[in-house]
Amino acid sequence: MKTRINDLFFGTDNKLSGIIALALILAIALGCTCGKDLDLANLGKDTNTSSTNSSTSSSDEAMPSKELLDALVAETTADFNYAITLNDFSGMYEKASSDFKSTYTEEQFANTFKEFVDKRRVITPILAKTVAMDPEYSPEPYIRTEKGVDILVVNGKYSTKPVPMNFEYEYVKRNDQWKLLKLIIKLA
Repeated sequence: MKTRINDLFFGTDNKLSGIIALALILAIALGCTCGKDLDLANLGKDTNTSSTNSSTSSSDEAMPSKELLDALVAETTADFNYAITLNDFSGMYEKASSDFKSTYTEEQFANTFKEFVDKRRVITPILAKTVAMDPEYSPEPYIRTEKGVDILVVNGKYSTKPVPMNFEYEYVKRNDQWKLLKLIIKLA
């Protein structure tokens, strides 16, 4: 019994670790005061835009609070861990922006992270550790505007062991919600 509990909480049972991580992230995200922005019914109402011109915006009104930023990053990381754990990127793909979907098919998205899936026994315990950590942003998150569309740029890392998890996430604002536009994760 003690061994089973140890397996559950310290990551040797990868599927369960991923599910626990996702459950904790969703509990945090849905429990925060930003719940009004988490409207899953509007996922399909994104509009496509192409981007060529960009500028940096310094509007504090458009910048999400630190709590919302942390929850957004944690949710994206948990979704990614869940996708890797189950080798199923469909849920994460469906939550992404229409801009993302018009650039990549679900198959291309999954194939991009095939190496992560192949090494999931090593990777998912590292990603699961992020649930209990605060991300370290570098540089500070900012919003840039492309053709009148706000794009939230969030780069940083989690100081996970044995290696840190570095991330580069971008979100586009659609229907007053931040939707995934870019996802880069490096374990180094």
